[in-house]
Amino acid sequence: MSLEAPASDSAPFLSDDSEAEGTEEAAEREEPASGVSATRAVVTVLVLCYINLLNYMDRFTVAGVLPDIEHYFGIDDGKSGLLQTVFICSYMVLAPLFGYLGDRYNRKWIMSGGIAFWSLVTLASSYTPKEHFWALLLTRGLVGVGEASYSTIAPTIIADLYVKETRTNMLSVFYFAIPVGSGLGYIVGSQVSNVTEDWHWALRVTPALGLLAVLLLLLVVQEPKRGAIEARRQHELHRTSWLSDLRALSTNTTFILSTLGFTAVAFVTGSLALWAPTFLLRAAVYTGERVPCLEGHCSSSDSLIFGVITCVTGVLGVASGVQASRLLRTRTARADPLVCAAGLLMSAPFLYLAVVFAQASTVATYVFIFLGECFLSMNWAIVADILLYVVVPTRRSTAEALQIVISHLLGDAGSPYLIGVVSDALRKRDSFLWQFRSLQMSLLLCSFVAVGGGAFFLATALFIERDRHRAENFLSTDEEPIVVPQSGRSTLVPVSSVLI
Repeated sequence: MSLEAPASDSAPFLSDDSEAEGTEEAAEREEPASGVSATRAVVTVLVLCYINLLNYMDRFTVAGVLPDIEHYFGIDDGKSGLLQTVFICSYMVLAPLFGYLGDRYNRKWIMSGGIAFWSLVTLASSYTPKEHFWALLLTRGLVGVGEASYSTIAPTIIADLYVKETRTNMLSVFYFAIPVGSGLGYIVGSQVSNVTEDWHWALRVTPALGLLAVLLLLLVVQEPKRGAIEARRQHELHRTSWLSDLRALSTNTTFILSTLGFTAVAFVTGSLALWAPTFLLRAAVYTGERVPCLEGHCSSSDSLIFGVITCVTGVLGVASGVQASRLLRTRTARADPLVCAAGLLMSAPFLYLAVVFAQASTVATYVFIFLGECFLSMNWAIVADILLYVVVPTRRSTAEALQIVISHLLGDAGSPYLIGVVSDALRKRDSFLWQFRSLQMSLLLCSFVAVGGGAFFLATALFIERDRHRAENFLSTDEEPIVVPQSGRSTLVPVSSVLI
C-alpha cells in the first residue's frame, strides 16, 4: 500500500504513469525527481514554447488586419476594440476553472482538449459573413476557452521540471514566444491578407498549426510530478481546498503587488497590440504619406513593420530583463521586482514620445516604439518567475489563473475597448484629421498607466524576501491547530501531533 503513495500527485484520469513494472528501486535511482528525463524535459519546454508562440500569434492576427475588418463590417473604433475585449473576458473568466483543474488533474490532457477546441473555433471565425459581426465576436470569445486551458498550466509544468537559475532560463525561453508570437501574428495576418486580398484567410493559418500542437502534446510531453524536484517531503505537498488556496494567495503581498504591476503591463500591451498598426496607418494618411483606404482591401506595411519591431524588441527585452535580474541578484535579493519597475518606468516616456511624434516623423515614431516595447518586454519572464517562487507547487496553477483574471480584468480586457470608446468620444467630426487626432489622444493614457505599474513593482520589492522565505519553508496542514500548554506558555501545534 505504501508504494502507491506517490500516485496521489498523478492525474485521476488518462494518466501518463506508464513506467515498466518491477525493478522500482532501480528506476528510482535512474529517474530524476520530476519523473521526466533531461532530454524529454528540454523537448517538453520546446513544445510548450511552440504552443505559446502559436497562442499569441493567433491572438494578434486580428490586429494585423483590423483596418480590413473595420471596412468589411462597417464598424467604429468602439466595436473594433470589442474584438479583443470579448476574447480577453472569456479567457479571464475561464482561467480560474482551468487553474483549479490544473492543480488537481492531468495537465497535458487538459491543454490538449483546450487547444483542439481553440483551433476549431478560430477556423470557424474565418467564415463569418458580412451581415453577422456578432458571430465574429462570439467566436473570438470562444477562442479564450482554449487559451485559458494553456496559459494557466504550461508555466507550472516548467516549474516542475527545473529549479532556480535553470528554471529562470527556461521560463525566459518560454516567454520569448509572447512577443515573437505577437509579432508573427501581425506579420502573418497582414501578409496572408495581402497575398490573398481577403482578410478571412489570415485566420486560417493558426488552426492547422494548432492541430499539430495537439499531436506534439499527446506524443511528446510527459506529465512531471508536482513539486518533487524541489525536494519537499510528500506530506508537505498535499492539496488543500480551493477556498484555502485563495485565502493563502490573498495574504501573499508579493503575489498581489506583482499582479497589479503586471496588470499595468497587460493594459499597455493590450492597447498597443490592437491599435498601434491602425494608429500608424492613420498617421501616414494624415501626413499624406499614404493614400486613404476607403473600400476593399487595405494594403499597408504598418502591420508588417510593427510585427517585426514586436518580435525583435520582445527577444531583446526578455533577454535583457533576465540578464539584468541575474546580475543584480549578486547585490540584492530584491532584483526581480526592481528590474520590472525599471522596465515600466523607462518605457513610459518613450511610448509617450512615440504617440506625440507620429504626426511629425514616421522614423522617430518607430524608434520610440522600438525602445518603449523593448523596456516593456523586460517584465514577462521575471513576473512569471516571481509567482513560481513565492507560491507553493500545489497552488501555482490557481495562482497563475488568479493573476490572469486580475491582470486581464483591470488590464487588457478593457483597455482596447476603452481606447476605442475614448477615441470615438474625442472625435469632433468624421475626417482623416480627427480619426488620427482622437486615437492619438486616447493612446497617451498608456504612458501614465505604465508609471503606475512601475510603482507597484517598487512596492513589491519591500515584501519579496519575506514571501519567498515563507514559500520555501512552507508546511501544509488541513488540521486546525490547538493550544497545548508547554513550560508555562502556549504553543500552536496540529491536532495529530497531540493524538500520536
